[in-house]
Amino acid sequence: MAAGQGTRMRSSLPKVLHPVCGRPMIAWPVLAAREAGIDRVAVIVSPDRDLGGALPDGVETVAQETSNGTGGAVRAALAIVRESARVLVLSGDVPLVSSDVIGGLIGAQEESGASATVMTAVLDDPGAYGRVVRGADGTVSKIVEAKAPGDATDQELAIKEVNSGTYVFDGPSLASALDEIDCDNAQGEYYLPDVIKVMRARGELVTAHVSDDPAINLGVNNRADLSVVETEARKRILTRHMLDGVTIVDPATTWIDAGVTIGKDTRIEPGTSLRGATEVGESAVIGPHSTVIDSGIGDRCQVIHSYLNLCELAADSLAGPFAYLRPGAKLEDGAKAGTFVEIKNSTVGAGSKVPHLSYIGDAEIGAGSNLGAGTITANYDGVNKHRTKIGPGVKIGVDTMLVAPVEVGEGAWTGAGAVIRQNVPPGALAVSSGDQRTVDEYAERRAAREAEGESSQ
Repeated sequence: MAAGQGTRMRSSLPKVLHPVCGRPMIAWPVLAAREAGIDRVAVIVSPDRDLGGALPDGVETVAQETSNGTGGAVRAALAIVRESARVLVLSGDVPLVSSDVIGGLIGAQEESGASATVMTAVLDDPGAYGRVVRGADGTVSKIVEAKAPGDATDQELAIKEVNSGTYVFDGPSLASALDEIDCDNAQGEYYLPDVIKVMRARGELVTAHVSDDPAINLGVNNRADLSVVETEARKRILTRHMLDGVTIVDPATTWIDAGVTIGKDTRIEPGTSLRGATEVGESAVIGPHSTVIDSGIGDRCQVIHSYLNLCELAADSLAGPFAYLRPGAKLEDGAKAGTFVEIKNSTVGAGSKVPHLSYIGDAEIGAGSNLGAGTITANYDGVNKHRTKIGPGVKIGVDTMLVAPVEVGEGAWTGAGAVIRQNVPPGALAVSSGDQRTVDEYAERRAAREAEGESSQ
């Protein structure tokens, strides 16, 4: 169910599209359902909200034309319910329900043969959660809402077992019960828990499955709730990686998105963020204070105090400290992008080094080359981007400017301070023309002129 308006979020973005650890909120329960073995997933949406881009391939959407409660949401999908032997109902704004928890709920319903099994939790402070009223035999008699005055009696409000909003139903039983519920309540809505009363009136069995996972009740109504949910999600992500063999030095200062993969024996230093679809190999060191977004980091790489976005580092390569690797940057095996180096849309060949204070854009650097401090590729003429090609085994002198399009051949050299506008043949040395000119006593004469100017004022 994901058709709620989410007005308390105070956002132009639909509530269920707000990210939780890099993944849209709605994608969390959808993926959990699939991991639990659910083969057909339908998301109930508001007709004026497009969630398509946030949903995995193959997920159906059903529009709830009128905002009329949780019962109304499932009624909107009545055609699907009628075609299904078993129906799992999840809430799109309760994102951390895990596949294991879902599997336990489905197993409990199968074992009991109940028409409905509701997942519940026992809370010291049940707040506005719906209360689960049990009969003398322990089965569920009904679920009463507690959102508004008049929904529940004082005796019912004293109950601490609450409805999590997650259910498994027998499909035909649910379909017929949905036809019998009404909206005669304080909020004028169709409440999904009312199908429980219908089923019980028909003599059908309804059971509860108590979960001790606190996440089943971590719903999001506002941004404060979102912060709580994201904190719990981050904790679970970090724990999973640590149990899989990743060292996370300081979990309190480490952010890892849900879609990140990390190989064993990798070390994540404090202040590090791994975002999006980043993949990190084995025995790498990331951080401290590094951000890596949608990038591939190979085995034994080091990324120190650096910012990487949409780039690739092959095995044994090094970025940082204070490197900025922009989209399209690629370091091949053992390459280095060092201190205060910016690289964009360029390949640095195996074993090549760009040690410090350089900008490399739209370039190809062969294997085993070294670019001295202050190397700049002037790749943009104000209209078009041009390529710079540097062959293998090249030595670029400090403070060299390469004005693209230009090529430097294999094993060539450039002198310090060179401005390279023409291709350099393999094995050649390229230097810029112009001799040094020294003006004697310049500082003294300048000081005299400045003093004379001040006295004339």
